[in-house]
Amino acid sequence: MSSAKLPGAPAHSAVLATQAVDNLLTDPDGTYVDATFGRGGHTRLILQRLSARGRLIAFDRDLQAVESARSINDPRFHIEHTAFSRLRVMLEALSLSCVDGVLLDLGVSSPQIDDGSRGFSWRHDGPLDMRMDASSGETAAEWLARAPVEELTRVIRDYGEERFAASIAKAIVARRADARPAAAAPVSTTSDFASLVASAVVKSRKNNTDGAQHPATRTFQAIRIHINQELEELALALEQAAAMLSTGGRLVVISFHSLEDRIVKRFIDSNHHPERQSTLERRLPLRADQLPRATLSGVVRVLPDAGEIAANPRARSAVMRVAERTAEPWRGVNR
Repeated sequence: MSSAKLPGAPAHSAVLATQAVDNLLTDPDGTYVDATFGRGGHTRLILQRLSARGRLIAFDRDLQAVESARSINDPRFHIEHTAFSRLRVMLEALSLSCVDGVLLDLGVSSPQIDDGSRGFSWRHDGPLDMRMDASSGETAAEWLARAPVEELTRVIRDYGEERFAASIAKAIVARRADARPAAAAPVSTTSDFASLVASAVVKSRKNNTDGAQHPATRTFQAIRIHINQELEELALALEQAAAMLSTGGRLVVISFHSLEDRIVKRFIDSNHHPERQSTLERRLPLRADQLPRATLSGVVRVLPDAGEIAANPRARSAVMRVAERTAEPWRGVNR
């Protein structure tokens, strides 16, 4: 592998880049999908490995990411502005019935986090937006201005795994009640929201020094996941990616928190052992030739090493899972 960067290569490092591409590419003449272009770290490495006959399709729901992809002048490369939950329809629109590999690098990219105008992090003051596709949908500030306390609690608890979710939700609702009637968004900036959450958490803690994280970290994560419907998008993308893989094709997924990784692990396991779920759901005996066939087989689970974590602290929570397509999808008992 060449270590040279292609023109326009990003300054930041893609997590588990070499390991991901090593596991993704089984045929340099094949067609691959980078379903989360970001700033193109994985894409550029894939292009270095592809032959002249190879092809790479990339997706991203962030217009800034798509714009940065314009710097890649390569006839083998094509990018679409779309969510990866539309993977199948987009590939079919490009006259592709199958591909040799799909890469999903989940979560937010470093440029998104570091850009205060995007509102993803409490570290940078800016509008409380959090949309990956800033051209459509409801902002975090708009959702916080209308969501009932029960919904706020559920999202912060389930997506942020925040034990003080109820206290935070009540503080948000109380802020709305105290705001002037004309205020469309009582909490509109990241710094204001981080302070509100921190105040609610500190009041709930028995020990104010509890935890090394900023008190708003989990809540920011939870609301970002909800605003972008990240877990629902992931479930849809996994199904479509597996369906579009050719036999022997690879699915590579890099996750950054346990909620994502759990979905990926269960998806691979359920497609490796489909007979377990099928028998349970049908509640009737099936002959051996009627059992659904495994369509995915887990290949490897990879964690970043100490060197990568030292060079790129964002990698510390990363988990990469790789699965391989083993057969055509099961079409039912009467096939």
